[in-house]
Amino acid sequence: MDERLSALGTEGWRKDLADLDLRSTSEMVAAMNAADAEVHRAVADAAPAIAAAIEGIAAKLRDGGRLIYVGAGTPGRLCELDAAECPPTYNVDESTVQALIAGAHLTGREREAAEDDGGAGEADLRKIGLTANDSVVGVTASGRTPYVRGAIAYARSVGAFTVGLVNNAGATLSAEVDVAIEVQTGPEVVLGSTRLKAGTGQKMVLNMLSTLSMVSTGHTFGNLMIDLRADNLKLRVRAAKMVALASGVSEEDAAKALEASNFETRTAVAAITRSVGPDEARKLLAEHGGDLRAVVGKDIPSAT
Repeated sequence: MDERLSALGTEGWRKDLADLDLRSTSEMVAAMNAADAEVHRAVADAAPAIAAAIEGIAAKLRDGGRLIYVGAGTPGRLCELDAAECPPTYNVDESTVQALIAGAHLTGREREAAEDDGGAGEADLRKIGLTANDSVVGVTASGRTPYVRGAIAYARSVGAFTVGLVNNAGATLSAEVDVAIEVQTGPEVVLGSTRLKAGTGQKMVLNMLSTLSMVSTGHTFGNLMIDLRADNLKLRVRAAKMVALASGVSEEDAAKALEASNFETRTAVAAITRSVGPDEARKLLAEHGGDLRAVVGKDIPSAT
């Protein structure tokens, strides 16, 4: 047994829940809900590091770099989920935000065991051609996962910006990255099941890293998704609302402008506010590097 692993906060035993299986369903639900409430404070305590990570990631993205997540098990799956949502939400290329998960080509126990292969982390980053322009975020509850540490070591060797997202104080990985985010979620309701509080904390931070990096690099207008890919009816209705709020017109008029702009939300807003056609709106946006605020002004009409 690795005594160092068993001593981690996330591996602690909650004696107060030793009778968990004897409690009523309502009592068990209350216990889990109370435990989850602790996660928000743990994330808040890590806010300065989260902000530093976002600033570093956004700087790389502005220079044409990529955001690469690396994880194993639950963290890896959470990374995959976060990366998958970025292209449709912010209209970025599929390669801009990627997730590498240990043993991605394996299944079952083989995949779970793959996290112990430190060399595989480096190999996976080599396969995607990692450069100094990129950011690599390693996610591991323990802060000791070999696959993640191997990836981070290689990322640093090529000059990439590195972030470690862990759930224990003084984690091994924290000393090996440019920015360490330690979300100290403590013992789980079920001992060692870090898909629970630790996973919830990881998801919250990943939401912040991707969302606020995209906000910082101009993929929203205020809090409006102006780069939303309106590929189905629901998203077209949502995009029309974005256009209406950003330009101060009715949703009906916004929908017409959106259709005329080939469902390019940013283009539709520029066309309405500058009283021009879609082609001229695209030209204006191009002249200003895609900066919608520079084209239409600083204020969002519906917010004033």
